[in-house]
Amino acid sequence: MPSLVWALEARMKRWIAGILALFNLANGLVMLSAGSLWWSLVPGAADTGPFNPHLVQDVGIAFIVAGLGLAARALWPAWWPAAVAGAAFLAGHGLLHLVMIAGGHDRHAASDLVAVVLPAALALYSALPNQGERHA
Repeated sequence: MPSLVWALEARMKRWIAGILALFNLANGLVMLSAGSLWWSLVPGAADTGPFNPHLVQDVGIAFIVAGLGLAARALWPAWWPAAVAGAAFLAGHGLLHLVMIAGGHDRHAASDLVAVVLPAALALYSALPNQGERHA
């Protein structure tokens, strides 16, 4: 019975990683190709100061790398360390937003919780192997 549960959890983690991979790859590509549009549409981005194309493109590359790591996890379960690396960026980003929310410095707390913190937590969950995968 535990092996069936582990197999189902591993499959679910791969699906979550795949969905998050698509989201992060798309976000990063938009940041690289249409940074000013991204800046104007993302809640809270413009509140941080004037548009900086170089900064947006740098962070866009980080999102692409995170997406590639999660995609590797979705396609090849043994590549979970790549997903952990990508999820580490997303977790750090999510933690920064949580600190801003806790400090009262975030006017977009609800959207940040849904669009930044929750995906970061799901990325960490999906990246780490479960017990059944550790011995595969």
